[in-house]
Amino acid sequence: MKRVLVENHREFLHFLERRLGRRDLAEDILQEAFARGLTKLESLRDGEAVVPWFYRTLRNATVDYHRRAKTADRALAQFAEEVKTSEQPSEIMRAEVCRCVARLAETLKPEYADALRRIEVDGISVTSFADERGISKSNAAVRVFRAREALRRQVAASCGTCAEHGCLSCTCKTVDPV
Repeated sequence: MKRVLVENHREFLHFLERRLGRRDLAEDILQEAFARGLTKLESLRDGEAVVPWFYRTLRNATVDYHRRAKTADRALAQFAEEVKTSEQPSEIMRAEVCRCVARLAETLKPEYADALRRIEVDGISVTSFADERGISKSNAAVRVFRAREALRRQVAASCGTCAEHGCLSCTCKTVDPV
């Protein structure tokens, strides 16, 4: 049964590529479907054809991908709206923000630290960041959202109440990397 799946690799890839519009994404989803499918092959009912079963698996994986992408796009749109309506801190307040934020950002996963550095510090757009890294815009938006959440947790663990009110005299403790 495994051999049948491998022999139809090109057809499966073409099937996904038509539905997703991107070969790299189709390859990723196919790889995940192969990994999941191989563990479930033994549970197929007698007489159930492997290829049609795997096409159903691929269709489901495609639907799941589109659902996740829609959710990420909605989250990105909501975040963009929040950015438009948020107040910018004064230059004095900005200068006094806890100095350990930059240090704590470096304790995050490298891809999170990179996302924050490029988007928050360097000021590039999420779209530009996605293009630089060769990832989708929704993936980049999710990455920067998760990076901000991880940084928020690190700052709260390190700075306590300073995390909410800003600190003028940083005496924050060091925290372990995430």
